[in-house]
Amino acid sequence: MNRKLAQTLLFVSFITLAGCSSSPGKNSATAQDSADASAQGEQADLIPVIAALHDQMHTWHGTPYEWGGTKLSGVDCSGFVWRTLKDRFNLPVERLTTRDLIHMGTHVKPTQLRPGDLVFFRINGGMHVGFYDTDRHFLHASTSKGVIRSSLDNPYWQSVFYQARRLNKEYDAGISLNNDGMSLSKRN
Repeated sequence: MNRKLAQTLLFVSFITLAGCSSSPGKNSATAQDSADASAQGEQADLIPVIAALHDQMHTWHGTPYEWGGTKLSGVDCSGFVWRTLKDRFNLPVERLTTRDLIHMGTHVKPTQLRPGDLVFFRINGGMHVGFYDTDRHFLHASTSKGVIRSSLDNPYWQSVFYQARRLNKEYDAGISLNNDGMSLSKRN
């Protein structure tokens, strides 16, 4: 399947899923209906985040680890997160380190993780960072396998998990797919 067709299918899937998540009218909503609609709206907002994360993973999967790297020829964990924030979430920020990232956003309990949350690990006195994806998995630049998707349920990752952080709404102005001009804006 060529790249343009794959992008088009991804975009059409997003539009279809977003259209299916409409909330009921105000006149017919009970308190429970309103709560359910709010939860659905929150989930619908995650569709473009998941699409952007998966698009980035498709582009970067297998990129070898390189300390300080920020390119497809080699990237480290904070470089992968920074490039994802810059390339997919359109955040115009200078190169960020794991130390910078751990001070951004707000703390999130592990039981409340959502796609796009940053997950941090303490490894041998240093820090490691990645993006929470879905189904208890996260995307990151592994020192041994490069950019991969790993399970938080893996005993190793459980033993070194440190914390999770959610970037504030003002950080995510828009989402881009595959740097070809396709943009899913989150601004109203």
